[in-house]
Amino acid sequence: MVDTSHVKTFAVIGAGTMGREIAQVALMSNMFEKVILNDVNENVLNAALSDIVKGLEKIESKGKLGQGLTTDLLMKKLNTSKNLITSVKEADFIVEAIPEVMEFKQELFKELGEYAPEHAILATNTSTMSITKIAEASNRPEQVIGMHFFTPVPILRLIELIKGEETSQEAFDLAAALGKKLPALKGKRYIAKIEKESPGFIVNRLTISTAPFFSWILDMATDQGISYGKIDNDFINPPELGPLAKWDYFGLDIANDVLNYFAEKISPEFAPGKTLTNLLKEGNLGRKTGKGIYEWVEGKHDLKTNEKAGLFSLEQFYAIQLNEGCRLLEEGIVSGYKVIDDTMLAGMDMPGPFGAGKNNYEKWSLLLEELVETTQINYYKPCEMMKSGSFLKLKK
Repeated sequence: MVDTSHVKTFAVIGAGTMGREIAQVALMSNMFEKVILNDVNENVLNAALSDIVKGLEKIESKGKLGQGLTTDLLMKKLNTSKNLITSVKEADFIVEAIPEVMEFKQELFKELGEYAPEHAILATNTSTMSITKIAEASNRPEQVIGMHFFTPVPILRLIELIKGEETSQEAFDLAAALGKKLPALKGKRYIAKIEKESPGFIVNRLTISTAPFFSWILDMATDQGISYGKIDNDFINPPELGPLAKWDYFGLDIANDVLNYFAEKISPEFAPGKTLTNLLKEGNLGRKTGKGIYEWVEGKHDLKTNEKAGLFSLEQFYAIQLNEGCRLLEEGIVSGYKVIDDTMLAGMDMPGPFGAGKNNYEKWSLLLEELVETTQINYYKPCEMMKSGSFLKLKK
C-alpha cells in the first residue's frame, strides 16, 4: 500500500468549474491540513468560494459529508490566492485546471517546476492533451502525471490517470492511491490507469470520436433549416441534453479548441464545421453568453420541441464509439475492452460500446460503411479489429 500521509497541502490552480469542484472534493476527503485554490481572477475566486460552500452545505444537509464533518470545519482548511508562488511553495500535490490551451499549460508548468517543492507531484487535469508535452516545460517530467477528473467531480467516480513518457512509477502510484481516497457520492473512486497517452485518453477519445458526425449534422441542419432540437431528440429523451446542447453547455470555444487539437493530432476531419465557426465569429459561445446553437435562459436551453427529426440513430453513435474503442486496443492504449466499458460507465454514467458491440459489430461495421458514403467522413471506416471481431479475444 502506498503511503499518502506526507501529502498535507493540496493545491488547485484554476478556479473555474472543474478547479473548484476538485478543491471541494479535496476538502471532503478531510485528508489534507490545507487546500489551496489559486486563480488570477479575484471574481472567479469569489464565485468559487460561494459554489464550494453551497456544494458542501447541500451534501451536509443530506447527511453525506462524513461523520463529524461540517461545512464550517472543512472551509477552515481552504485558502484562496491570486499569487501563484505563495500558492505552490509549500504544496505537496498540485492539480492544474486551467483552459485547454497547450501554451497556457506549458507556461504554468514551467512556473510550477521553478516554484513548487522538489518533492511535489504536478498533475494536469487536461482532458485531451499530451502529458509528455505539458511535462517538458516543468524541468521535472518524472513528477508530472495526467489526472483527469469528470464534472460534477463530487458525484462522478472516474479519474483517468495517465503516464507521460517520463512519468515515474512512484508518482503514478502515489496519484492513484491519493485519487482512490477522494470521495464521490456515486460510490468508490474508479481509477482508470492509462500507461500510454493518447489524445482524449479513453472517455474523451470515444465521445469526441462522434464530433465530426455531429459537425456534419449541425451544418446539414443549418443548410436545410431543420430544428436543432429535433436533431438532438434523435439521440436523447427531453429534457436530457443532446449532443449539440452539450457543446453549448460546456462552451463552443472549448469545443472549438478540442476539435482543432484532434484535427492536428488524429485526423483533419475533426476540424470545426462552418456553423460552429460562424457562431464563434459572432461571439455566441453557448450557455456562457446566453446564445450558441440554442438560446439559453438561466442556465437552461430552449429546446422548442419534443419531436424527433428521425434522420439519425443512437446505433450510429455506438457504432462510431465501438470503432474508436477498437482503435484504442489496436494502438495499445489499453489491453482489454472491459477497461473501456468500465471507464465510460464510471465517468459518463453510460454503458461503453462493447457490451452491445459484442453482438452487433458486423451490423455496425456495415452501418459505418453507409455513414462514410453519406457524410464523406472517411475517418469512420471500420478498423480491422472491429470488422473482424478480433476484439472479442481482448476482454480482460
